Amino acid sequence: MSAVSTEGFRIQSRSTAVRATVELLSSMRFSISLLTLICIASVIGTIVKQNEPFNNYVNQFGPFWAEFFGAARLYSVYSAWWFLLILAFLVASTSLCVARNTPKIIADLKTYKENMREQSLKAFGMRAEGVVAGAPEAAAQRLGRALMGAGWRVKLQRREQASGVGWMVAAKAGAVNKIGYIAAHSAIVLICIGGLLDGDLMVRAQMLFNGKTSYAGGGMISEVQPAHRLSASNPTFRGNLMVAEGSRASVAILSQGDGIMLQELPFAVELKKFVVEYYSTGMPKLFASDIVIHDLQTGAQIPQRVEVNHPASYKGVEIYQSSFDDGGSAVKLQGVPMTVGGKPFEVDGVIGSTSELARKDQGGAEKLTLEYTGLRVINVENFAGDTGSGVDVRKVDLRESVESRLGAANKTTTKKELRNVGPSISYKLRDASGQAREFNNYMLPVDTGDGVPVFLLGARNTPEEPLRYLRIPADEQGGLEGFVRLRAALSDAKLREEAVRRYVALATDAKKPDMAAQLQASGSRAISLFAGALGNENGSKPASLPKTSGLQAVSDFLESRVPEAERQRAGEVLVRILNGILYELIQLDREHTGLKPLPSDDKTLAYTAQTILALSDAAFYPAPMVFTLKDFTQVQASVFQVARAPGKYLVYLGCAFLILGVFAMLYVRERRIWIWLTDAPTPVNGEQGSQAIIGSRAVMALSTNRKTMDSDREFERLKSKLLGPLMGNPMPRSTV
Repeated sequence: MSAVSTEGFRIQSRSTAVRATVELLSSMRFSISLLTLICIASVIGTIVKQNEPFNNYVNQFGPFWAEFFGAARLYSVYSAWWFLLILAFLVASTSLCVARNTPKIIADLKTYKENMREQSLKAFGMRAEGVVAGAPEAAAQRLGRALMGAGWRVKLQRREQASGVGWMVAAKAGAVNKIGYIAAHSAIVLICIGGLLDGDLMVRAQMLFNGKTSYAGGGMISEVQPAHRLSASNPTFRGNLMVAEGSRASVAILSQGDGIMLQELPFAVELKKFVVEYYSTGMPKLFASDIVIHDLQTGAQIPQRVEVNHPASYKGVEIYQSSFDDGGSAVKLQGVPMTVGGKPFEVDGVIGSTSELARKDQGGAEKLTLEYTGLRVINVENFAGDTGSGVDVRKVDLRESVESRLGAANKTTTKKELRNVGPSISYKLRDASGQAREFNNYMLPVDTGDGVPVFLLGARNTPEEPLRYLRIPADEQGGLEGFVRLRAALSDAKLREEAVRRYVALATDAKKPDMAAQLQASGSRAISLFAGALGNENGSKPASLPKTSGLQAVSDFLESRVPEAERQRAGEVLVRILNGILYELIQLDREHTGLKPLPSDDKTLAYTAQTILALSDAAFYPAPMVFTLKDFTQVQASVFQVARAPGKYLVYLGCAFLILGVFAMLYVRERRIWIWLTDAPTPVNGEQGSQAIIGSRAVMALSTNRKTMDSDREFERLKSKLLGPLMGNPMPRSTV
């Protein structure tokens, strides 16, 4: 009984191709196909980060696929020509579907289909026959009033037939179901048009017709040419605006696939103060910006507060709180050489700027560029102990693993010990060839749980790699000077021999000179291997390879000189000897510096053990120097998203239509009922059989667009109410 058609729009045209094209474009199957394509494209746009620098995609996908995806415009899906084309076709197809079916729906809403024949009613699935009191006309009037009282719209029809006069009662309810079809499909059109208006369509049009081009260079915003700028009268745009505390900005940046475009704003935004609050987990709890909007025409100043989900609005432009960044904090760094013989130095910089450095390397001068990339004043880390890994089966308790995932929904399988470890500085060191490594160093020493505060110095070669941290123990002054002095002492052969001599004197009996001589030889070899002073004389590596040092050199020596069955025991002995010698070397260094010797306690032993690990790992540090944060003056910046989106009202209206339309189509059932009344063949006896009552034969049928249990129950109620027993007589034959 539905008037909605899934076929295409057939037009009168001599051209077969035109008729076929219009029919395909206006068919529902074509609209559904387009909607499916848009859903797939939206999934791609959600998975693949949009409008990122191309180098990021090269690092993620590789050169070939990065170029392939770029050619397909997958990095800017929502502004890609093919996406906009699909969207335009969807608008046209859905509009034609609505235009084709709306007249039919409206005509169907006005008709009651009262011309239904008796034989047609008997063919319905829900039908009944019976006898009602009164002549057909009176019965029709009575049944019509009963249906109207139940919320039905009713129309009566009188028919002249050869067998006599008959009356048709036609009623309908739930016509909103058909209106829901129009509303839902119109919603798709409105939302798509709103999306087209608020997308890059206007920007693309200006690039095509007004000679605007994207800008891929660098430099100051004020130096960008007008060809890369959009006027303040641009009807629709969406861009980012970063404003540092105490400054103002009036030009937004619109990211394009091959660069950026600058959007002039009719006002300037001044950031008075940026407020950020954190949860105990370190996640931001509140972003808020106290701003002043300066009207560039009138000079008016309007103070506003912008928070997440609480934007400010001025002259049709919405100002959203997007994120926050560093606004050019001033930092003072101390450069600590990682090579022997270098001297510490200080350098001042600003986040976002660079400094030129130079160091002597193998008789030449190597130029380095120090890039200040980031400052974080709060770093909340989880210091909970490791609960075990599922990779090592010895650490898996199956029962505990299962029980930990059962029970309350707020149960967690990992414990957290959150602690703020203070500020950190991020920077890059770029060599003369342009290759850069990224570093992240914490300002304060961190106690990782073993009782020895360490400086965490992170490094990685590419942004995709995780940071690997070198842990250098802090001296009693909380600095790196003790480690730097010890490393210089380790490279001094005389100090190494003196430390060995002291260790041997304490570890052996003076009455056993042979044992002392053996320990002297073993200790000298161990400390020389650790310092990298023996080279590759053990023969484990080709002579062309660089010298090894640290625990790696000791391991190479054991593999080449000690049988496999004895390596574990020999290794334990050598590590014990190294601990003792380095302890004496630390004391020697402090003695020469004029410091008090360290006490012989557990804390000193833990410090010595951590120092051995740090000296061993320092050989693999990928930079000739490390920069630690000495002081900083933080300047925060707020990142706003500014948008002029007139299409949002169409989107809002479309969303309202979509909700109403879907609700109407899913929860409102269209029903139609017909009751055909004719004269009964014989009079019907009254209750006592004393008198005859005039009756009418009734044939009733019910139609609904969805057959449900509710429909069956409703039909039973209507049958009982409209064709109920007549004056105590049994109900005539009825079939359902």
